[in-house]
Amino acid sequence: MELLARNPGRDPGWRPSPSGDDPGALHRSIAGYAPTPLRDAPELAAELGVARVWLKDEAERFGLPSFKALGAWWAGCCALAERLGRPELRTDLDALRTHGRGGVTLVCATDGNHGRALARLARLLELPAHVYVPSDMTAARRDAIAAEGARVEVVEGTYDDAVAQSATRVDDPDALVVSDTSWHGYTEIPRRVIEGYATLFAEIAADGVEPDVALVPIGVGALAAAAAAGLPPHTELVGVEPVNAACALASARAGRLVTVPGPHATVMAGLACGVCSPVAWPAVSARFDAFCAIEDAVADDGMRRLAALGLERGECSGGVVAAGRELDLGEDASVLLLLTEGVTDADRWRTVVG
Repeated sequence: MELLARNPGRDPGWRPSPSGDDPGALHRSIAGYAPTPLRDAPELAAELGVARVWLKDEAERFGLPSFKALGAWWAGCCALAERLGRPELRTDLDALRTHGRGGVTLVCATDGNHGRALARLARLLELPAHVYVPSDMTAARRDAIAAEGARVEVVEGTYDDAVAQSATRVDDPDALVVSDTSWHGYTEIPRRVIEGYATLFAEIAADGVEPDVALVPIGVGALAAAAAAGLPPHTELVGVEPVNAACALASARAGRLVTVPGPHATVMAGLACGVCSPVAWPAVSARFDAFCAIEDAVADDGMRRLAALGLERGECSGGVVAAGRELDLGEDASVLLLLTEGVTDADRWRTVVG
């Protein structure tokens, strides 16, 4: 594991700009909404040598195995409402279904969970979905997206190549691209994705939890930007990435947004990203205190440790737990670990855990 002990770009005076919107109004209106568990984990606290550990457990959101629906659904509904010229409908899924039926195709690129969440939204809205995926995505994750009714198109190359392919659809009048990363000229919808994740952190606040330290997995940085805005200013934030796709760590060292060239081979599929989202990076670079990059074997160890606690969770969740076990967080610290996904490849989970 490689650790950048302190982010040289950390700005103690940084504060988020309030958006004025409440994505939770949409989430709470949808059948099946419930706050995800915030689990006390005294066994892990003892292993980490800290006072307390909480696990924010995103293994199930709206029947999906990750937190991604929070961002994809809010951004997708906002974008569709704007496309229809009825922005007031963005918190009304039933009205959007009625007014938008038979219209555009929802489009995105994904390493798995975002695409599956958007495909589920398309199904709820009775719209088609077209999801671009990298060629190294496992069959289990591709099949899960297709099972939602989406067309899945494999793009030769990395996740970043799939993003580039989805970007060609932005000017297509029959498509609505709902990406969780941004690029030049395409920023509003990724900002909405970040806003959508605010519901997760509002749930933590509602439980009265204000951790001293939080470990957050970083892919393109959308969840990390939401953590920057949604956790208390005194909480130290540590980003966790795969060593082969440590774009946030590389950018922090460079003092600017940089791209880590592929291939980004890692079992932590949702974090296999070569560059952070330009929309997310200002918040991440200003607010995060440190970034660490971990090997796949470390993430597998974390999966096994969670399994020993009776929690069947995926590679990204395992990576956060394992990183926490490797870092010196302080014996008096209260620590929040974001478990961002359940099992998304059951065969691999069984192979790793036994």
